[in-house]
Amino acid sequence: MIIALLTAPAARAFTAHTARKLSPFLTSSSTTTNQQQQHKHPHCSRNSRLFSSSTSSVEQLSSTSVGTPSTHFDDGTGPFEITTPIYYVNDKPHIGHAYTSLACDVIARYMRLSGRDVYFLSGTDEHGQKVETTAKDAGMDPQSFCDEVSQSFRDLLGLLNISNDEFIRTTQGHHKEAVQHFWKELADKGAIYLGSYEGWYSVRDECYYNESELVDGKAPTGAEVAWMKKEDSYFFKLSDYQDQLLEYYESHPDFIAPKSRRNEVVSFVEGGLKDLSISRTTFDWGVPVPGDDDHVMYVWLDALTNYMSALGYPNKEEGSNFDKFWPASLHVVGKDILRFHAVYWPAFLLAAGLPLPKRIFAHGWWTKDGEKISKSLGNVIDPVDLIETYGVDPTRFFLMSEVNFGSDGDFSDQKMIFKVNANLSNELGNLNQRIMTLVFKNCNKAVPTEIGALTEEDEALLATAASLRERTGEAISTQSIDKYVQNMVSMVWDANKYIDVQAPWVLKKTDTERMNTVLYVLMEVMRHVAVLYQPLMPTSSNVILDQLGVPEDEREFEHLGKEECKILLGREVSKPKAVFPRFEVPETVEA
Repeated sequence: MIIALLTAPAARAFTAHTARKLSPFLTSSSTTTNQQQQHKHPHCSRNSRLFSSSTSSVEQLSSTSVGTPSTHFDDGTGPFEITTPIYYVNDKPHIGHAYTSLACDVIARYMRLSGRDVYFLSGTDEHGQKVETTAKDAGMDPQSFCDEVSQSFRDLLGLLNISNDEFIRTTQGHHKEAVQHFWKELADKGAIYLGSYEGWYSVRDECYYNESELVDGKAPTGAEVAWMKKEDSYFFKLSDYQDQLLEYYESHPDFIAPKSRRNEVVSFVEGGLKDLSISRTTFDWGVPVPGDDDHVMYVWLDALTNYMSALGYPNKEEGSNFDKFWPASLHVVGKDILRFHAVYWPAFLLAAGLPLPKRIFAHGWWTKDGEKISKSLGNVIDPVDLIETYGVDPTRFFLMSEVNFGSDGDFSDQKMIFKVNANLSNELGNLNQRIMTLVFKNCNKAVPTEIGALTEEDEALLATAASLRERTGEAISTQSIDKYVQNMVSMVWDANKYIDVQAPWVLKKTDTERMNTVLYVLMEVMRHVAVLYQPLMPTSSNVILDQLGVPEDEREFEHLGKEECKILLGREVSKPKAVFPRFEVPETVEA
């Protein structure tokens, strides 16, 4: 049930007192229209003079440059390919798929708004024994089954407002041609040979396991395994690349993140690599091995190649998408499929003489109410249900802010309600409502036309806002999405504290010039907040920017530090409307 927004006094009381009481819920497991013409106005010079008094430090922090902070693995300016794993079509999407897609979307949007040339890839993995079996059980042919389930993933991306540039399917003709070309490249390099295989295999994981890896007779993921009887198979000489991989991990310490996952991969490789079976003969639903139609390719060799086939591989000519975006800047994956991306994939690429991706980031899993999510427990979280209940942007906000990105997280409706009510409705939403209502009612329905000199408190708040791009950029550049959100939430808290201390509703009776100055400072701070919240909450942020009167062509990060893009004095404003609803807390939860 949705109830009304808090009144301004109630919001102030919440910020000062109740928020502290609910702090465990607020931070949870976190470490804390038409294109408008660029505005021109006789008061623009007034804007410049007003903010020039805050010294050059603000200008330095509020950079107008294009790009993001550079790291050891990214120069901060070049083309940027970011990928989700392609999702396996054996069942409908769940919260894990939504989580990975949202993380990539936040990063991709941030990079685009920073002026980077971005290629954001997602898609579906549609071959393998599990798909063939599941389709048969559903009374469908594999292709029709894949068409139906793949569309459900594409629909989810639309519902979540995901901005992917391409959606690839491994059943597409150009992908299959790329995979066969890649196989030939590996074969020509002498990295593939024909042999026979028997051993433990998990159909659910589409993965082979050594006896030593089994836990209570199951795969490390908990999946059932079965003994695969001896059959002919092509093998990839994975053992030949053990030393090369370890040397690469050593010389590129940021290749795998977080550090704990890197350590797991290094330990696995140090334990010894065996040659990898990369074809099967016991089912037909896969890409045929070139020159041997009795075999279809192992699903992971097929699937991993999507990161290049989507870029037009094997076309590597100068000016091609492959030439522009490869090697990929970032693969984001769940921790359960890290081995395939951090061991098999770089080994394949080393064998083919192709560049390795710059970074692989593995995130954690979600539980619900402290329990593992499973169909048998009946606690599967449907992301479509979350969107229908809470809305798109609140869902995006919660999933990206609730846990340290890379760690496991726990979902509950109570946590989501507390966080959304506190950080969005009570803090950000009410702050915007208070500012714009005061401007609308007390400044003739327009941005103030005259402003007084800035105080130390004004300049301090503006300086904090001006540094927000740098601080959030550093967080996003290292995939610390939760820290990006923390910086944004902290900025809103600072602005709420400022408005409570300055009390413009009192100043309107005693000092209208000071009231005008305070409201203008707050509008300028909100411009920074809304512009920088766009990667996480694109719809809500643009609603706020509309209310502030920020032209649509001045909402990229480079506009934040430009004098001519500051809030325009005298611009008319419309009557504000609430941006975020507030949700009723269940009676079982004590606030």
